[in-house]
Amino acid sequence: MSQFADNPDITRLSTIGRRAVEARDWPAVESCAAEIQRLDPNSPEGWFLRGLAEKVQTRPLKSIEAFEKALELDPARYDAAVELANQYSISRRNGEAAELLNRYEDALANSPLYLDLAGTIYTDIGLPEKAWPLYQKSTKLQPGVDLFQASRASCAVYLGKIDEARTIYQNLLQRFPTHRRNHYHLSRLEKARDFEHIDRMKAVLRDDERPPRNNIPMYFALGKELEDLQEWEESFEYYRKANEAVTEVTGYDVGRDIALIDKVIEVCTSDWLADSSGDSPADDSEKTPIFVVGLPRTGTTLTERILSSHSQVSSLGETLFLQKVLRQESGVPSVENMNPAMIEGLARRDMRAVAKAYVDSVRYRLGPEPIFIEKLPFNFLYLGFIARAWPDARIVHLVRNPMDACFSMYKQVFTWAYKFSYSLDSLGRYYIAHDRLAKHWQAVLGDRMVEIAYEDLVKDQEGQTRRLLDRLGLEFEEACLQFDRNRAPSTTASSVQVREKVHAGSVFRWKRFEEQLQPLREQLEQAGIRVE
Repeated sequence: MSQFADNPDITRLSTIGRRAVEARDWPAVESCAAEIQRLDPNSPEGWFLRGLAEKVQTRPLKSIEAFEKALELDPARYDAAVELANQYSISRRNGEAAELLNRYEDALANSPLYLDLAGTIYTDIGLPEKAWPLYQKSTKLQPGVDLFQASRASCAVYLGKIDEARTIYQNLLQRFPTHRRNHYHLSRLEKARDFEHIDRMKAVLRDDERPPRNNIPMYFALGKELEDLQEWEESFEYYRKANEAVTEVTGYDVGRDIALIDKVIEVCTSDWLADSSGDSPADDSEKTPIFVVGLPRTGTTLTERILSSHSQVSSLGETLFLQKVLRQESGVPSVENMNPAMIEGLARRDMRAVAKAYVDSVRYRLGPEPIFIEKLPFNFLYLGFIARAWPDARIVHLVRNPMDACFSMYKQVFTWAYKFSYSLDSLGRYYIAHDRLAKHWQAVLGDRMVEIAYEDLVKDQEGQTRRLLDRLGLEFEEACLQFDRNRAPSTTASSVQVREKVHAGSVFRWKRFEEQLQPLREQLEQAGIRVE
């Protein structure tokens, strides 16, 4: 740090501050930063330590300001650059994060810590292919750091390097056999062939007792592997334990999500959709989006892979930018991701402004292809806003047997975004509301929404693919039938399955658990939903 090498007081304070960072003594870090800045307001080190102190207090705006100042004072500070990129990512300024990382990648060659953080940022902003070489470098420089190895393993899964991921997780579990989440990650990589891993996980639960909330990943892993081995009753028991533990942690009320669906139906009517007088003119220069939507685990990722294998189509995967832009444009300040007041506010806004803000947010990901896919399942809520924002947008809605769809969600670890999936009662209530919204969109959007049944797709891949491409105005290409050869990353819950060819092994899977799922079946049937 040549900027303060001639000032022994700043050198001493920097040393104390760095030790405090290692000890996670954040008040001491803040104190050192303040004292350095008193001695020299233009010290990059003072601003850098200030940024770290603001970062741990979850104050991204102040942290960004500090790291930007450190970088302005010393453009060679790669540590400030990566920390700043991290804060940009947290603030959903992903394009700026990507540009900054791209500029400083070469400077990270001898810093495994910042190589790993840069890789994590790349992964978070949807660019795991750029993260991979950084993780390789970090684990080569410090092969014994388990955090770096775990980062590399998760990235390997996203890139389809399943054998490599398996080896890393096995090695990590040899070192830390009680690590619940690594047991879960290992269980996802292949179908269980024997009880060896199951017995190891049961031994961990027996010998290392923890509250159920700490065992959630392992409960899901045991349920999955026992299901692989056709131990249906025991499998469901572990799924039940996992979901009950999540429900206890979240304290979720499905009524709030149902109220949001009801508000969307109330506001986004056919008359509202037809009234685009307040919207700015469409920009014909922009690329055309395809929104692939539906409940999770209904075939959205499979459909995305088929479509993105076409030469005219690229994919952004699942981003949160549409929801972010809608929240901002609603004019309603709230910590909630979305609420009925925001829906009402959005109905009065210029939807073309929404389209422009969204495209500006994802521009760093767009390739040369004229069409791109956005496939966040939750965008199903916003199809009315999408239809007005993009007059030429394509919308593909995936449907699946209600019981298979619900059960597949019930046995999957999601982020907290899909809280309704962790209780059979909440699942049933949400599915009924979702079905009501689907009927609403069919009436409002008509032919603009292309509906694809998962069961038809796996039964007649070529016929359904040809039909889908034709409805979207795309010429048939053989590559779409060979989507399993698509090397593009996948960061969804189906990141392992998308490397396989189409099969019908999950059709009517719920019937293996018919007795346990009977209350859900009765709930759906009483609502008039046909169950097969």
